[in-house]
Amino acid sequence: MREPIASYPRVRVQGDGRQVVSQAGSVLLVETVRRTGLDQAISAALAPWRKSRAVHDPGKILLDVALAVAVGGDCLADVGMLRAEPAVFGPVASGPTVSRLVDTLAASGEKALRAIRAARAEARQRAWQLADGKAPDAGRAVTVDLDGVLVIAHSDKEDAAPTWKRTYGHHPLMGFVDHGPGGTGEPVAALLRPGNAGSNTAADHITATQLALAQLPKKYRRGRQTLIRTDSAGGTHDFVAWLAQRGRWLSYSVGMAITDTIHQHVLKVPASAWTPAVEADGEIRDGAWVAELTGDVLDGWPKGMRLIVRKERPHPGAQLRLTDADGMRLTCFATNTPGRPIAELELRHRLRARAEDRIRAARATGLRNLPLHRTAQNRIWLEIVQIALDLLAWMPMLALTGTARLWEPRRLRLRLFTTAGQLVTTGRRRILRLARHWPWTSHITTALERLALLPNPG
Repeated sequence: MREPIASYPRVRVQGDGRQVVSQAGSVLLVETVRRTGLDQAISAALAPWRKSRAVHDPGKILLDVALAVAVGGDCLADVGMLRAEPAVFGPVASGPTVSRLVDTLAASGEKALRAIRAARAEARQRAWQLADGKAPDAGRAVTVDLDGVLVIAHSDKEDAAPTWKRTYGHHPLMGFVDHGPGGTGEPVAALLRPGNAGSNTAADHITATQLALAQLPKKYRRGRQTLIRTDSAGGTHDFVAWLAQRGRWLSYSVGMAITDTIHQHVLKVPASAWTPAVEADGEIRDGAWVAELTGDVLDGWPKGMRLIVRKERPHPGAQLRLTDADGMRLTCFATNTPGRPIAELELRHRLRARAEDRIRAARATGLRNLPLHRTAQNRIWLEIVQIALDLLAWMPMLALTGTARLWEPRRLRLRLFTTAGQLVTTGRRRILRLARHWPWTSHITTALERLALLPNPG
């Protein structure tokens, strides 16, 4: 009788390996921190919170937690992954020390948050300068997408409440810079809110926009070089009026709910006024058209606002809404961008869907849940998550090319960060040898070479 063939080879396991480094590919993130000057910026920003005889620098502690989150951690204790590899990550504080720092920063409230955000903004400006044409401002314009995120709470945490989706947790409002089709995106705002916070609360959208603008270099706060883009949750009179007051500096593209007034005006649009919608490759979209609404439908809205509506044949099996017309699905948005074809503006607004990719990446990077109990602590956690997402955006922007620049966090971890290596010491040099047979070793070594060519922060 033939013996069954084993599915996997049998190996003998021993726990006496030496000079072996796990998560060796994480040196890409460490080098990104060094080249962008994020370590220096955050260390200087958190210097007021360092005690006179403290062994560990507060900025290094916070960065260590962010690095742990970037490689897959989802709580403060996961910084232990870094502590186990001092040759790569240096000295890492103990769990109690990390917790005490988070409590101290949380007790400082807005002062600590402003310090962390200022350090991130400083490093962001340098990262974009180093990117040399690959940064999100390569087209001399920046797009910021605002969107709400539901974060489920599995225990009774401060400000956790029932959400509009009948779940229980929190409802942060996030802002992401869109890197366009050639990259991913990076966070520039995170406003922690209770689970029952309204989706279309104008005050929250204004605060999130202010946080986002503060993260951008100063030149992108003038001359309409920054586009604020939202779904219909941002289509409120107060928020659009606030954006319009800054019309010399900001452009906006804001989704609008199909009201009865808009619906009635759509029914009156003549067939000749409808323009075929277009796709990103410039091809005409079959079964979709756009038109601009004018007249008294704009009464009560800011001067210069354009209202553009899209109609399209619904997908097979899709259920029509009461606000749809003549068997067509209707959507609408407002913008203050003059002089551009409405089909082009509608395509620009539709690309807001990339924000869903950014939210998915955030969920996979520490935003699956808020691990701490108090709201003030979880605000610090949100800043940590944003630092991790910054690094996961800056590293590909500075060091990867081709399709690798589009890899989301999970793929970066599986292919690059989890790579094992062997640490060899020769004389005064330490060499990290990666497995030759690993299919993505060349991606790591080539990326490190690109980072090495970048100038050190001044």
